[in-house]
Amino acid sequence: MTESILYDRIGVGYAAFRRPDPRIARRIEAALGPARSVVNVGAGTGSYEPADRAVVAVEPSAEMVRQRAASAAPAVRGAAEQIPLRDRSVDAALAVLTLHHWTDWRRGLAEMRRVARERVVILTWDAWHPGFWLVQEYFPEIVEADRETFPTLDAMAGVLGPIDVQPVPIPADCSDGFLGAYWRRPALYLDAGVRGAISAFARLRDADAKLARLRADLADGSWEARHRDLLALPELDLGYRLVVA
Repeated sequence: MTESILYDRIGVGYAAFRRPDPRIARRIEAALGPARSVVNVGAGTGSYEPADRAVVAVEPSAEMVRQRAASAAPAVRGAAEQIPLRDRSVDAALAVLTLHHWTDWRRGLAEMRRVARERVVILTWDAWHPGFWLVQEYFPEIVEADRETFPTLDAMAGVLGPIDVQPVPIPADCSDGFLGAYWRRPALYLDAGVRGAISAFARLRDADAKLARLRADLADGSWEARHRDLLALPELDLGYRLVVA
């Protein structure tokens, strides 16, 4: 299944659960530096697009484009592997939690290099990270699949050249509902709407039994007994990384 078809199917209501978190947004803004023009590749509904810069969005899914706000940057239908811009036509190329959806991430990164004059900024996940309790204890198949689809940081550097890698700890009350966002709010993973905005769950064939086990562990206190140390943490490193080239 291509990613445009996947998001045309699971993307309904996506914007309600995937709201940009201001702390992550500040990290991305800082990484963009002085860039005045930006292409957002795999732009989705427009999260993390800077309002004070000239932005063009590239997105393959019609459903994602449909949910973009009227005030959002102009969007064109297109894929990372063939960005519809001229060489060196923007200051920076941005991609936020999208590399693992591309059919050819190497070609996509090369395209970002081609169109950007100054820098490439990518929010991704480190494929060498062990993951967190949700995937370690309940859904190991998610992290196994992610390790096959997320490129390693070394592999990214092989395409981009020298990179600066910055950890992005996830706040306990993160407003952007990606996979790791609810690490301190485990009951939210039982919400079908929350799971519907997380592509990893859309790929699972049968999650019911494992969700039932999580529900039972929350009800009898065994989840809290195992993870009491997490409940006092304001943020946690789950392997999300900003890559700047």
